[in-house]
Amino acid sequence: MRISRGLPAAAGGPTALTIGNFDGVHLGHQAMLAELARASVRLGVPSCVLTFEPHPREFFAPDQAPTRLTSLREKLELLAGLGVDRVHICRFNYAFAQVSAGVFIELVLKRGLGARWLLVGDDFRFGARRAGDTVMLKQAAPRFGFEVAAMPDVTLDGERVSSTAVRNALDAGELDRAARLLGRAYSISGRVVRGDGLGRKLGFPTANVQMKHNRPPLGGIFAVRLHGVSEAPFAGVASLGVRPTVKLQGAPVLEVHLFDFDGDLYRRHVRVEFLHKFRDEEKYADLATLTRRIALDVENARAFFNQRDTRRFKTFNHKGH
Repeated sequence: MRISRGLPAAAGGPTALTIGNFDGVHLGHQAMLAELARASVRLGVPSCVLTFEPHPREFFAPDQAPTRLTSLREKLELLAGLGVDRVHICRFNYAFAQVSAGVFIELVLKRGLGARWLLVGDDFRFGARRAGDTVMLKQAAPRFGFEVAAMPDVTLDGERVSSTAVRNALDAGELDRAARLLGRAYSISGRVVRGDGLGRKLGFPTANVQMKHNRPPLGGIFAVRLHGVSEAPFAGVASLGVRPTVKLQGAPVLEVHLFDFDGDLYRRHVRVEFLHKFRDEEKYADLATLTRRIALDVENARAFFNQRDTRRFKTFNHKGH
């Protein structure tokens, strides 16, 4: 997949294009990208995604913007995995926010990106003051020589699949529901960095995974799997939060204690997959109480994985017969 930052002055050729933030790359996004791929093959042109950094709502109202489901790196990895040929990352700033809808169509869609076929959501808006919509695009399409298709909503169990729905599920600790909306378990990727060593002192060494943003969409104590160390993932228990027992006003920290692992993960880039939430973060009177609670969390996580493995064995055994 070819990645470009900024908008080209002139396209290298025609493209099948879609536009969006694609935060989370959930089932609705995946349906759009499948349509994009089909158009790309049908027309014999590359599939192209135009996305924005930062999210427009982060630019206009950072304190009110939604939490991110994926970092830019995670989003690009997911797009690559779905077969997108090109991604253009547009820097969303004051100058870009002032571009009129008409200029956006002519200079960005046609001249810069070479759109021959364009797919947008039914509620897509663009240009200064969000003046452009799908009606405007369809009216302009014959003049600029591209087709416009509108993607209907994707629903699952009667619910519209959206980044907001995924955030709500994660915030409520409903990881199975989030996984259904995403088409995979929710995960956070990052590099393992040095921590304060408290986990090791308490008898539960942890890998501190650096997050790109300080507002994760979930928090608490979880059963997790960690990818990126070996071919098979490692099971463990994770804490994601501000650690109120040891910090007065700390930033969110993701700490993972792995079962049956003895090694150094420092500086490795790993992916933490969240499978089950046990509880919210709590503040304890002292470190001794915290240690006892961690021991119970570890015990509960081991039981979760043992039960999960048992269910899988029974399913496999039943199918095998």
